[in-house]
Amino acid sequence: MTQSTDDAGGDGGLLDGIRVLDLSTFVTGGFCSLMLANQGAEVIKVERPEVGDDNRHSGPPFVASEEYDGPGRTAADRGESPYFWTVNYDKKSVELNLKSDEGLAVLYELAEEADVFVENYRPGTADRLGVGYDDLREENDQLVYCSISAFGDSGPWRDRPGYDLLVQGMSGMMSVTGPEDGDPVKVGVPQTDLVTGMWAAFGILGALYRRERTGEGERVELGMLDAVLPWLTKHAGKAFVGEESTRMGTKDPVLAPYQTFETADGHINVACLNQKLWRQFCEAVDRPDLAADPRFETNADRVENMDELEAELSESISQRPTDEWIELLADDHGLPVGPVYNVDEALHNEQVEARNVVTSADHPAVGEIPVVEHPLNFDHAESGFDAAPPLLGEDTEPILRELGYDDARIESLRESGAIPDERRGRTPE
Repeated sequence: MTQSTDDAGGDGGLLDGIRVLDLSTFVTGGFCSLMLANQGAEVIKVERPEVGDDNRHSGPPFVASEEYDGPGRTAADRGESPYFWTVNYDKKSVELNLKSDEGLAVLYELAEEADVFVENYRPGTADRLGVGYDDLREENDQLVYCSISAFGDSGPWRDRPGYDLLVQGMSGMMSVTGPEDGDPVKVGVPQTDLVTGMWAAFGILGALYRRERTGEGERVELGMLDAVLPWLTKHAGKAFVGEESTRMGTKDPVLAPYQTFETADGHINVACLNQKLWRQFCEAVDRPDLAADPRFETNADRVENMDELEAELSESISQRPTDEWIELLADDHGLPVGPVYNVDEALHNEQVEARNVVTSADHPAVGEIPVVEHPLNFDHAESGFDAAPPLLGEDTEPILRELGYDDARIESLRESGAIPDERRGRTPE
């Protein structure tokens, strides 16, 4: 295994010395390896020559590059995708043509030195390319190999393609999202991609821990649909006893008041989870009569009479602007009430600034870019991102030289089409 001290995640990270090969595209595998990079792992993206990860081209918007004559033609010529940034901080990029024998041989050399391998091909594709678990285990029997797909390696749907939208629909998530009298609604973030990526990172860490005790490698296999079903929680609980969950807007099936209310100039969320909070809330909004109303006496009563409760509270809350309610309820009374921010407000406010959640990094093609940090903080280890996302292929030659390739061997790879010829700006035919 590699013991490189040149880790993008910084000195003292929990995963310092761990090398990850990431052959995935888009978000699931990318977010998995991003989480590992945040904890100090060295993540090498192995990308298709001159095309790279499809997420590089997701957009618009694109950010125009400054004058730049280094590697990474796609980034320099077409502009950078901010979406790509958010899933690829602190990684390195190597362009390899895995359909060439020479490119595949380089990948095997990288796998010999790697700790983790991540792929999100459809089942069977990795084996056909020669990068399946059995292929790479021959090169490195201590490798932790992670396979991510839409529906997993087994079952009647194993060969189907799948993306976040499909899995949101098939997981039941859309059936409980949206207004109660409206159509099913997709969650506004690629939630099933991100959930799957988090499960994958969790599985990889567990396999690395087991390897420390046994010396054995492992294969971690998961499907997106499987990954999302455990998140149904309360909705699954209702289904287990024969009850149907329905769309309820922002209301909750088992808690009240636990929803969004319109103010004079925006919206607030109210989350009163117990009797004490409920009584305090009624006093703070100058509606003590609601706490004494038998319709709303207990949480079960409030859930049973949720529409009536919503009408009573909406009338009161609509009388003041959002800022006044937040100051009164959250700051003065310490109640669980918060504003509904747009994305820009969520990324730029006094709490986020105080916690340094949004930082920056210097990008070689576009200058300074924002970095959204991950939430884990440790007393005895470092975490966080230090570097911008890589330009396409910018680390190809440095990593080849790390493997011991000299000028002649690198030139041979160019001539064979295993890696792009940067001088001609294209991959040789």
